[in-house]
Amino acid sequence: MEMGNHSEATEFILSGLTDSPELQVPLFGVFLLIYGITLMGNGGMILLITIDPRLHTPMYFFLRNLSFCDLCFSSIMSPKMLLNFLAERKSISYTACVVQMSLSIAFADVECILLAVMAYDRYVAICNPLLYTVTMSRKLCKQLVAGAYAVGVVDSLINTCFILRVSFCSSNIINHFFCDIPPLLALSCSDTSINEIVMFSFACCVILSSFVTVLLSYVYITSTIPKIRSAESRRKAFSTCTFHLTAVVLLFGTLLFMYLRPTSSYSMDTDKVASVFYTLVIPMLNPLIYSLRNKEVKDALRRVMNKLLTNS
Repeated sequence: MEMGNHSEATEFILSGLTDSPELQVPLFGVFLLIYGITLMGNGGMILLITIDPRLHTPMYFFLRNLSFCDLCFSSIMSPKMLLNFLAERKSISYTACVVQMSLSIAFADVECILLAVMAYDRYVAICNPLLYTVTMSRKLCKQLVAGAYAVGVVDSLINTCFILRVSFCSSNIINHFFCDIPPLLALSCSDTSINEIVMFSFACCVILSSFVTVLLSYVYITSTIPKIRSAESRRKAFSTCTFHLTAVVLLFGTLLFMYLRPTSSYSMDTDKVASVFYTLVIPMLNPLIYSLRNKEVKDALRRVMNKLLTNS
């Protein structure tokens, strides 16, 4: 490998989800459908929040950024994965592999932090409604989103720098459908203990701190909702929290399983299934969760559709 003094390979071979030739075309169809729904769902959510003034609130500002993150996250994985289902040689260059790994780390971090920020936003809205507009100012919202991306970039750069120090001098077949840190380290003929420590440390910092933020926010929220006098307000608060909690459980449950367990217990086949879930399925489900269970989003979509029909 050209970017390391002791490396020899210039490309990797992605083994994909399965070696069965008869499953390649059906899986291509399934994941093409998933990617199409992801593009339409998240793209539609971004467009809807942008053009509807009633959705120009902190919660939907964060949701728009979450949709953008999901769109990018899925686009990092899906095109190459779809191509490999139909290709005879499932190769990826060393540079493309590193770029894919770096971007996936960054957007995974951003998604975790955004979900934590959204939990904090719900906490302020429900527990301190009179101070909501002051606390969740436009400036603070932008700073929180910028901070999420900054953490993602820093984590990505550090992990990438440590991967660049690793030598790959034996097999170049990655037992995965994309370039992720654990399967790359499994191919190395170098001492990867420092890489594992760095990966585990950042995973702990980002995933656990985000998860704890969500947990604490909802402890306060669940203790406050029963005290709300208006039944309609209680219903609305419960509804907004339910769809957010659904997204939280799906993402954090998968990431905690993937990255916060002993290296000795890694199973690449199991990790492939978990990776499909958090890189492809969750980005598809998020806009569905937030739109199908959210009256404000459905009302905004109805207004946009009525406006389009009227103009036509």
